[in-house]
Amino acid sequence: MTTPASPTAAAYTVVGGGAIGGTLAAHLALAGHPVQIVDTDSAHVAAIRRQGLRIDSPTGTLQTSIPAFELADAPDELGPVILAVKSQATASAMEWIGPRLRSDGFVVSMQNGLNEAAIAKRIGADRTVIAFVDLFADLLEPGVVQDGGIGTIALGEYAGDTSRRVDRLAEDLSHWGSPIVSDNVSGYLWSKLAFGAMLTASAFIDEDMSSVISENRTPMLGLAREVFAVSDALGLQLESFDAFIPDDYRVESSDSTINAAFDSLSDWLAGQTKTRSGIWRDINVRKRPTEVTAHYQPVFAVADDQGIRTPKLHTMVELIGELERNESSMGASLMWRIEAE
Repeated sequence: MTTPASPTAAAYTVVGGGAIGGTLAAHLALAGHPVQIVDTDSAHVAAIRRQGLRIDSPTGTLQTSIPAFELADAPDELGPVILAVKSQATASAMEWIGPRLRSDGFVVSMQNGLNEAAIAKRIGADRTVIAFVDLFADLLEPGVVQDGGIGTIALGEYAGDTSRRVDRLAEDLSHWGSPIVSDNVSGYLWSKLAFGAMLTASAFIDEDMSSVISENRTPMLGLAREVFAVSDALGLQLESFDAFIPDDYRVESSDSTINAAFDSLSDWLAGQTKTRSGIWRDINVRKRPTEVTAHYQPVFAVADDQGIRTPKLHTMVELIGELERNESSMGASLMWRIEAE
């Protein structure tokens, strides 16, 4: 176990030390970079203080000591911030972060969804780092994160281009892996929204996501193509990541290309340690609201502005809400409702 660095404004502050935030904080600490965690989960903070943060992965266990705080006793001044809270908590987190952020501080959105606009609204685009993160991890219990051992991270400047601070962040995360420095992080984020729609819909059926996606290709394809229609209206070039190649699912792709893409994606998912989506886990294990509504609200806003219909995505969000409220039960009938749109 490493010796924790003293809390300091120069340290990386990870706000939200769960699955994504905890994984990245541990790797930063193990690389020797000063890092501290701020989290609203008192049990999680207490466990980290008592026994350190443990990351279980397919290649072994990582254990490290990291200073951890709740909001009430957190440092008054923050330097670089890695924001890893749920998408729906972004605005409230920024209200807390904004007054504490030093003039040379910045915020990196290591979150799912499109959160940079909300961050920039509070602190300015020039202090906002846009990021794409695809990590298959779960918070198993206070102080313990299960990391699937795979993933992709891409980093860039929200105001445009790249910068030395982005290059430095990528270097500092080298203990985790090799983040991509890109001037098209938006292309990754919108690509993930298409892939994420498939993962979200996989939570409709109580089986492994690899099987659900493979066995329900028509509705999955419909969901992804609605996201493509919106991103195309924005003139975005979607980026491939991990086993998801967005262009293989396009209308102009042949049936053989589409089926090969589904085969490859399903095989890749079947080989991961994490077999169910985070959406499934939120509904069935943690019994809490998911991020789905927050993820797709910006998509719907652009679609409405551009006059693009997204009935399947709307139905997907509605069905997740029904599951959250126990108004529906998981089963194939939910997938049929997507296909019927």
